[in-house]
Amino acid sequence: MENFSYHNPVKIIFGRQTIAQLANEIPANAKVLMTYGGGSIKKNGVYEQVKAALAGFDLLEFGGIEPNPHYETCMKAVELIRKEKVAFLLAVGGGSVVDGTKLIAAAVSFAGNPWDIVARRAPFASALPIGVVLTLPATGTEMNGNSVVTRAATQEKLSFSSPLVYPKFSILDPETTYSLPPRQISNGVVDAFVHVAEQYMNPPANAPLQDYYAESILKVLIEEGPRALSAPQDYNVRANVMWAATMALNGLIACGVPQDWSTHEIGHELTALHGLDHGQTLAVVMPGVWRTLRAQKFDKLLQMGKRVFGIAGGSPEERVEAAIDATENFFRSLGTKTKLAEYGLDETVIEPVAQRFAARQHPFITPDMVRKVLRQRL
Repeated sequence: MENFSYHNPVKIIFGRQTIAQLANEIPANAKVLMTYGGGSIKKNGVYEQVKAALAGFDLLEFGGIEPNPHYETCMKAVELIRKEKVAFLLAVGGGSVVDGTKLIAAAVSFAGNPWDIVARRAPFASALPIGVVLTLPATGTEMNGNSVVTRAATQEKLSFSSPLVYPKFSILDPETTYSLPPRQISNGVVDAFVHVAEQYMNPPANAPLQDYYAESILKVLIEEGPRALSAPQDYNVRANVMWAATMALNGLIACGVPQDWSTHEIGHELTALHGLDHGQTLAVVMPGVWRTLRAQKFDKLLQMGKRVFGIAGGSPEERVEAAIDATENFFRSLGTKTKLAEYGLDETVIEPVAQRFAARQHPFITPDMVRKVLRQRL
């Protein structure tokens, strides 16, 4: 096991009717800005619950944060915060709202160009405090310091991370997810699955606890993901999916093990250039990454095949291929397409993505690797 340092300061408040506890978590004299997305929280009752819980607070609102939050939109919120002297941010929605709010929190007092926080990983010394009311289990951003933001003007989708943007608390009420459309449920389960895989599907590091924990999250997602689609108002199913998605990326299973975020980084480019949902890009890319890097991931593919999918028969090579196929079939069982052609894309998408990695001179993801991965996924 590799050396590691682990600290996670996020307070999780989980369960039914927990939005009512908001007033206990935010300083009573703080001017609060509630951020949200396209308005679904006003249709599913979450907006009313938040407003009721914060009755008496000085509460402002900023809506319209997009899926794959736009940098340009976030900067409008920064202007509002500076003008109104907001002291606390409350992100109400899915991962995109939370990710956008993290950039907003960091940008308010940043002296330079805020895009440098994302594009150049420019350090920042402070950030506004953030609370979260989560309505879509997927990204795990409710319990980490990560954020992914899109700059629409340049079609770039990039990430940053800082302990300064860990939420102070996150409220997770599974009932808020009942009204999600099937596509968002499927995307969320795929996203959580791939989060685990990026931390797990790497050369063994003699870290059995992390391996077993990662495998247990994968098994829960495989069992409960399809049930969330067939029984959308089953509280126990929704609770299990929500907690699995949070645990998939709160840093715990990453302790002391190597990680490979190639699937996410390549997928981000497909979203930025072609508008595919984040979960859709992951389902397309990851089988290609695994086959391209089969030698490096061989032992773990064997292990996952046996422990997660119960694959025991055949040669090692056959079991590895069966494990990759089983993963892709799981994505398809959720209704998520896994080939570029199924989204109307062809070989012309490959070179622009490869050239982005050439320009960045990524230490691991080379243009040739990108070409090999994406050619398999046509």
